[in-house]
Amino acid sequence: MGPGQGLACDIAMNSVLPAHLRDKYQNPLKIQKILGESKTIALVGLSADRQRPSHFVATYLQKEGYRIIPVNPKGGEIIGEKCYPDLQSIPPEIDIDIVEVFRPARESVDIARQAVARKAKTLWLQLRVVSEEAAQIAEAGGLNVIMDKCVKMEHGRYNGSLHWVGMNTEIITAKKAKRLF
Repeated sequence: MGPGQGLACDIAMNSVLPAHLRDKYQNPLKIQKILGESKTIALVGLSADRQRPSHFVATYLQKEGYRIIPVNPKGGEIIGEKCYPDLQSIPPEIDIDIVEVFRPARESVDIARQAVARKAKTLWLQLRVVSEEAAQIAEAGGLNVIMDKCVKMEHGRYNGSLHWVGMNTEIITAKKAKRLF
């Protein structure tokens, strides 16, 4: 049972991962722990276009209290934050808890190497971004790995707000949800 949330089901909804990889890279308790302990998220592939999913996710997470560090080679400013062309360009004094990847899976291997070099805590591959090679690199470097999951959906699922928009959270409980984060 998740802390304060009731029973978290083995959720395969929206995932393309086979069961043995879901168990490893989509563990509900691990996701809750990561989201609860993290403060800074470097979002690789954050778009300045407000209509793009990465922008929507970033603004949501920012409003929920996370510091978002935009990573996009176009530079400039996105969601009111300075944008960096890659993870190495982020000043070393900024601790990165989560490197969230909104890029094609083929690019995630290099991003995993950068995340390890930056001593991030977690590599999070967004929904439909699957790379076992990137996961192995990150794990070998001591990082947690979440794969093929949307960080916004997972946050909403565990803080009790995802059901407000009609989503099936697959959390079974008779108690009113308490915010974990």
